[in-house]
Amino acid sequence: MAVILALVNCGASLGGGSGAGDHEIGMAVYYSDSLHGRKTASGEPYDKDKLTAAHKKLPLGTIVNVTNLSNRRSVQVKINDRGPFGNSRRIIDLSRAAAERLDMIRAGVVEVRVEIVETRGE
Repeated sequence: MAVILALVNCGASLGGGSGAGDHEIGMAVYYSDSLHGRKTASGEPYDKDKLTAAHKKLPLGTIVNVTNLSNRRSVQVKINDRGPFGNSRRIIDLSRAAAERLDMIRAGVVEVRVEIVETRGE
């Protein structure tokens, strides 16, 4: 665990200048079902059944591969919102559908690797 923390703290954070293959490791959470239908930062309504996510810095429309490090399940999602906010270790907020694919519903918060597949402009 200390090695992973060192990677996150040594600039492994993804930002707007990141490209395909760049990655970061941190914690993932998922949206509450109560947010279903609310507008995201992209203007799209949040749909709990779509494979989408929120990230603090990646351009909206970016496609990322998210891997649950405890079970190696992965899913590709489109960044269409901003967040998560609060806890600095939380790097991505997933739709319920994405969280189900990662088998993280019961845990609620899991350690993940987020890798850029395709960057699209905001």
